[in-house]
Amino acid sequence: MSDALPASPAPVPTDVVFDFGAVLFHWSPSALVARHWPERAPDAAAARALAEHFFGGFLGDWAEFDRGLLDRDAIVESVWRRTGLDRAGVAGVVDGIASALQPDPHTVALLHELQALGLRAWFLSNMPAPYAAHLRQAQPVLARFDGGLFSCEEKLVKPEPALFERLVRRYALSPERTVLIDDAAVNVQAARALGWQAVHYQHAGQARDALRALGLRLGS
Repeated sequence: MSDALPASPAPVPTDVVFDFGAVLFHWSPSALVARHWPERAPDAAAARALAEHFFGGFLGDWAEFDRGLLDRDAIVESVWRRTGLDRAGVAGVVDGIASALQPDPHTVALLHELQALGLRAWFLSNMPAPYAAHLRQAQPVLARFDGGLFSCEEKLVKPEPALFERLVRRYALSPERTVLIDDAAVNVQAARALGWQAVHYQHAGQARDALRALGLRLGS
């Protein structure tokens, strides 16, 4: 018979950290590129492949845009040269992203409910400078947050541990009482490796169920 003690349950979170793209805000790279090159995206699979080609898996030049090391003109030039897509279309996609980032009302409602329970709310987002500036100016929902970090302003990107650690230090968070909500599995894994709790976001209802499982008394 084993003498090992059962693992202690994780403490109920006191702080929640939201990703933005595809979590708090609608984000569909496939729809963006298909709008500019419908002939290259006749179906969903082709649109996904074209988005992967355009954004390069959000590595390389796009990661540098997220990191705040490339400006708007530089990313247009880089994507145009890398992909061979027409320059006007590339610029159209880059310029259209800001207005496409619209709040998901279901996730916003979840944010409000978590705050009503007394949790503090933060954001941690890979976001290029033009879009971060737009969100701050155009989206009132940002005023609900207690604080947060944009990658472009920190010159760090998720899943780099230093970005998570900077959020913890800046706002004096307790990692074990902090839960990240993020749609990227690699970011969820990075958070858990640093002692955070984390929810791999698929949709607001699934996230609500996952948070309820962590001990938060959310409604159905």
